[in-house]
Order: sequence, then structure tokens, then C-alpha cells
Amino acid sequence: MPELSHRRRLLVLAICCMSLLIVSLDNTVLNVALPAMQRDLDASTSGLQWAIDAYTLVLAALLMLAGSTADRIGRKRVFMAGLVVFTVGSLLCSLAPDLSALVVFRMVQAVGGSMLNPVAMSIITNTFTDPRERARAIGVWGAVVGISMAAGPLVGGLLVESVGWRSIFWINLPVGLAALLLTLRFVPESRAPRARRPDPVGQLLVIVLFACLTYAIIEAPNAGAAAVVPFAAVALAALAGLLWYEPRRAEPLVDLRFFRSAPFSGATVIAVGAFAALGGFLFLSTLYLQNVRGLSAQQAGLWMLPMAVPTFLCAPLSGRLVGSRGPRPSLLVAGGAMTVSGVLFAAFDAETSDVALFAGYVLFGVGFGFVNAPITNTAVSGMPRAQAGVAAAVASTSRQLGQTLGVAVVGAVLAAGVGASSYRDAFVSAARPGWWITAGCGLVVLVLGALTTGAWARRTAERTAGRLQSPEVREAAGTGA
Repeated sequence: MPELSHRRRLLVLAICCMSLLIVSLDNTVLNVALPAMQRDLDASTSGLQWAIDAYTLVLAALLMLAGSTADRIGRKRVFMAGLVVFTVGSLLCSLAPDLSALVVFRMVQAVGGSMLNPVAMSIITNTFTDPRERARAIGVWGAVVGISMAAGPLVGGLLVESVGWRSIFWINLPVGLAALLLTLRFVPESRAPRARRPDPVGQLLVIVLFACLTYAIIEAPNAGAAAVVPFAAVALAALAGLLWYEPRRAEPLVDLRFFRSAPFSGATVIAVGAFAALGGFLFLSTLYLQNVRGLSAQQAGLWMLPMAVPTFLCAPLSGRLVGSRGPRPSLLVAGGAMTVSGVLFAAFDAETSDVALFAGYVLFGVGFGFVNAPITNTAVSGMPRAQAGVAAAVASTSRQLGQTLGVAVVGAVLAAGVGASSYRDAFVSAARPGWWITAGCGLVVLVLGALTTGAWARRTAERTAGRLQSPEVREAAGTGA
């Protein structure tokens, strides 16, 4: 990629952030619309889980393929294809006649979404080559998540109340079209000097692993152990197959050598934990505010602001902090705040008190605002730039897998706890294990943030980066070229 002027780099960042905005906004808007969709489509709790997880599951399964494909055939080309598919999928979702069709069209959306975020992050990584400038750019990227969380519930609530839940998908159409035209005009093409070849076996194993694991978790409360154990067994077999097959390929879909880097491994698990907490948190909060408290979609959106605003404000602050002090301070703040928030709900029934509910939302927003920048920066900064697409895709996959598992596990716990009881009366006690899960995810962020960001961890990252360099690059470095 040619060296761009400062103004052009900022424009490229803005265009990439537009793709993140529509993907992130889609999730937050959809959560507010869940009760309306439940009534209109006669959906069960598991049906709502599938409406969310069908999207995040396909994203998680295809992100690494999209990242490596973009490195190979061109990041701009794949990014533009993703914008087209995502926009068309959004239109189809708005026309879905029933829940099954909505789930299918959400999967179409996800195919396009898989070509957006990791590819956009790869473009940003190759555009902002200075580490400090890159950290600030990633902080802006994280702030867009905050914008989507702040705007999503409000815009979604307004649209659901005034037009209907189908209108939430219309937001993506003008933004997707504008991003497509701007990308065509201003984003330069780039690709890895030597990208990896396709790995169809690895890709199939990833799809089987994620799909079977998610199905087993979501359907366990309704279908029973006998029906889901075979799916769990297939998921375990797919995982074993990945661990056996991928190291034997010269150019695997999942390069397990990445995980020899303690910061990269830590960032991967932290991403799963943080986004599992987010998925469970949003799922429980939305259903509680509307189905238990009886608030409208717009009122529920306003109640989400104490969580969304701190996320928006803290994300760029975290980016600057990562650039000046490294990832550890941001991760410690994130893990501590998310853990305390989860404990407030789990141990003190924070949702039953307005003051405690407000405090819990603010704490979670602060924690989630601080967690994004160190995850992304750690995932891509220690890897060779030629493999930036794959590294960014692993980080993005971890996020989507975490959110998928968070909704699946917390939703399954809620469904099992409510059972045949009155939904309104049983919700608080049934949701308590889910809140403990959220607190545990925050604790994972806190502990791993402390353990995987020290000097020894950085040394493992340097050794890993050296092993991942091509022989030509290592030879050039050794001769001072």
C-alpha cells in the first residue's frame, strides 16, 4: 500500500469505521427490538437466541476465511463485496415473513459482515504504520462501538415504536451504500506479499465446531440431553480435528503458532470473555426492561444510555492509554469494572433498584469501553504486517464467538430457570446465574489482563513474530537489509 497523507489516512479510517458502525449498530438495535419480534413472530426464548446467534455464529465461522482471502486477492475488493452482501442481507431481513426466514436472512447479512470488520482492521493496520498512531486509530475504532451502543437503543426504540421492528434494518441501507461509494473512490488496494492458500478442510471444521457447540447450548433446556449430546460430541471431534490437522498444513486457516505469543493468546481469550459478557448482558437487560418492567422499546433504549455513553467516552481514552502505557492499565480497568457490575446484579439484584441498576450499567459501560482497544492492538501489533488480515480476523472471530456463546449460555440458563413459571415473577431469580456468568467473564478479563501483558509475555510475542516471518524477511533482517 502506498504511503498516504495524514488527511487521506483519516479518511480511510472514517470509511472503515462506517462498516463497523452498521455491523455494531445492527446488534444493539436488534436487542431493543427483541420483545416486539417475539410478539410479532410468536418466538420463544430460544427463537430470540437464534435471531441473534445465527448472525454472530456465521460471522465467527467465516471471519478467518475472509481475512486470509482479503490478504490474498485484495482487501479493498473483499471489503466492497462485504458491503454489497451486508446491505442486501439487511433489505431481506426487513422483508422476512417469519422467524425462520429472518434467521436465514441474518445469516446472509453475516456473510457480508464477515468481509467487513477484519478486513477494515487490516486496512487500518496497513494504513497507520506508526505504533502510537495505530493505537489512537484503534481507539477511534473502539469509540464507534460506543457510538453504536449509544445510538442503537435510542434509534431502535424510536423506530420500533413508530414504524415497527422491520425498520431497524433500513438504517444499514444508506450507510452501506455511502461506504461502498467512498471505498471505491478513496481506499487504496492492498494485499499481503505472500498470502496463505485456502484451507477448505480447516474452514469446514471451524463451521462444524461453532455450529454444533451453539446448537447444543441453545437447545439443551428444551430438547434435553439425549438430543444435544451428539452435537456436543461432534463439536468436540471437530476441535480435536482442528488441533490435529492445522499444524500439519504449511498454510493453515488457523495458524496455531500465533498462540505461542502470550499477549495474543491472552487477547483472544479476553475477547471471548468480554464479548460473552456483553452478549449476555444485553440479552438479559433488554428482556428485563421490556418484559418484566413493562417499558416501551424507546424507554428501554433510554435506560441503556448509562451503559452506552461511558463506552463511547472511554474507548478513545483507552486507545490513547494503550498508545502511551501499553494494554495492561486498560485491561485492569475493564476487567475490574465488568466484574463489579456483574456482581451487583448477581448478588444484590441490582435490576430491582433504579440506583443500583444505573450504577451497574455505568460500570459495565466503562469496562466495555476500555476493553476493545487493548484486544485489537495486542492482536495485530505483535504479528508481521503481511499476516495482519489473519491476525485481525482471529481477534474478530474471538469477539463474535464470545458474543455467540454469551447469548447461548445465558439464554439457556434463563430458559431453564423460568421453565413453566410466570415469566415476570421468575425472571430475577432465573437470571441470577446468568449475571454470575457475566461477572466471571469480567474476572477472566482482569486476571488475564494482568498475567499476559508483562515483560515475559512481550518476549514470547517477539519470538512468535520471528517464527512467523517468511525466510526472505528473516534473511533480510539478519543482513541488515
